[in-house]
Amino acid sequence: MASPRLRCGAMNAKETDGRDGRTGVAVVTGAGSGIGRAVTRELLRGGWSVVLAGRRSATLEETAGAAGGETLVVPTDVSRPEDVEALFAATVGRFGRVDLLFNNAGTSGPGGVPVEELPYEAWRHVVDTNLNGAFLCAQAAYRQMKGQTPQGGRIINNGSVSAHVPRPRSVAYTATKHALTGLTKSLALDGRPYRIAVGQIDIGNAATEMTERMRTGVVQANGEIAPEPVMDVADVARTVRHMAELPLEANVQFATVLATGMPYVGRG
Repeated sequence: MASPRLRCGAMNAKETDGRDGRTGVAVVTGAGSGIGRAVTRELLRGGWSVVLAGRRSATLEETAGAAGGETLVVPTDVSRPEDVEALFAATVGRFGRVDLLFNNAGTSGPGGVPVEELPYEAWRHVVDTNLNGAFLCAQAAYRQMKGQTPQGGRIINNGSVSAHVPRPRSVAYTATKHALTGLTKSLALDGRPYRIAVGQIDIGNAATEMTERMRTGVVQANGEIAPEPVMDVADVARTVRHMAELPLEANVQFATVLATGMPYVGRG
């Protein structure tokens, strides 16, 4: 893992240390692109100090450089326990606490592969990233939030609408996103005594690099290829910020944000 990189803007993290339950120090995984990048920039606009985690240092630096505010870049592979431990050690070493974890890092794995042809290595990679990585980061955040003063914080898991319904030939991705819902519920229950609020945002067709194919056509449940509408990723980022800035006495347990016209509600 590369060394953390600190960028200082006008904000001072000690002025927004989470004591009001609304702003403070946030860790965003998968911050180098897509939803993670949009959420990072939205939180920085709101006065948060943000630690950017992801596998590619260059894209993390690009996110941080265009955002302003106080950031710390920590290249991290969330599927590696030692990387996650180093991520949270660097965060606490610099800012003293963790007020928010946006558990966003994930991979869709190979698309369009029939169940019987999916290599075990591909299945394992999706599980390690989407589920094991989310658990490792949540566990590290939980430990810190439970022990810090003032106690508590918030974890928001990125579930996807695939946490409710699958797309064709997406067994690994869908299975991990369904599992993430169980992780969210269990963490929320266990976190109650320690003022740790845990929720989940389920996103459908936000306009990012991963959803470019939606505009030209993707496989539907009946086997047809059809284009699907997308929505501005900034609308997702604003929703995450709203969830993040609630007082710890309130929690959005589950939120679903999707492109209005996508084929999600109805018969497939």
